[in-house]
Amino acid sequence: MQLTAFLLTGVPGLEDFHIWISIPFSFMYLLAVTGNSLVLAVVAWDRKLHEPMYVFLAMLALNDVLLCTVTVPKMLLIFWQGPSPSTFSACLTQMFFVHALFLSESAVLLAMAFDRYVAICAPLHYTTLLTGSLIGKVGLALVARSVAVVTPGVLLILRLHFCRTNIIHHTYCENMGIAKLACNSITLNSIYGLTAALLTTGLDFILISLSYCLILRTVFQLPSKEARAKAFGTCGAHICIILIFYILAFFSFFTHRFGYYMPRHILILLANLYLLVPPTMNPLVYGVKTKEIRIRVLGFCRHTDTHAKNDPNL
Repeated sequence: MQLTAFLLTGVPGLEDFHIWISIPFSFMYLLAVTGNSLVLAVVAWDRKLHEPMYVFLAMLALNDVLLCTVTVPKMLLIFWQGPSPSTFSACLTQMFFVHALFLSESAVLLAMAFDRYVAICAPLHYTTLLTGSLIGKVGLALVARSVAVVTPGVLLILRLHFCRTNIIHHTYCENMGIAKLACNSITLNSIYGLTAALLTTGLDFILISLSYCLILRTVFQLPSKEARAKAFGTCGAHICIILIFYILAFFSFFTHRFGYYMPRHILILLANLYLLVPPTMNPLVYGVKTKEIRIRVLGFCRHTDTHAKNDPNL
């Protein structure tokens, strides 16, 4: 009999601590949505920020808000109310968006690395290379790549026959988490997932690493010590957030497939953290380190505070 619904149970082995786990997760979700929404609003409303670097920041912020919202509300519901059912179609839909948004996040980080490479290593060609037309094409390309890569994974799930349990020991619907419940072979699913990950996010990471190696080489050649320190501080922060994103993601990805001796609750917590930590940190790192964004956000907050004080109805 084919299953029509799955039951998501949360973090296995830590059910008694779900309420406590929900506290930092709720805080991180609130911080991620608020911070990224502020970045997105500032870039959208200020025409002076309609430049490649800020447009890519806005893309990253939008992607982060969507990525968190696809997973965290359902996750918190499980933490607060216990195991939560999810229909087969809803589970596949969540799985599609989780993986598609993760791939687009990686693509945006690559685009931002290329933007920084051109700005620092070839500044005279910046305006001719990074045109508005190119930015639009990049946006369409990252969406198309995500859809093209994730759709076959969904179709491979549809070919499976589920006749055993419908319990998923996880907080959200994830490709291998669903596939492992099948009665028939999932070898093709595993091979495709591994190959797709290596050819997309794996290649993205290699290209990003190459870009920042070239950027750092150029930075070390700057004549001014202050300019070197400023550029290195900015690049260092970017490199840290990129490393956190990819290390958490790849560690979770490989241990979920090959970490047979890894405690299950560790696997599930990592799978949650790699989707939640980068969206929480991105607006802090990219927003705070970007002077124009920081100034406009502070100005917006001051304007809002002044307006509230002068409002006689408050």
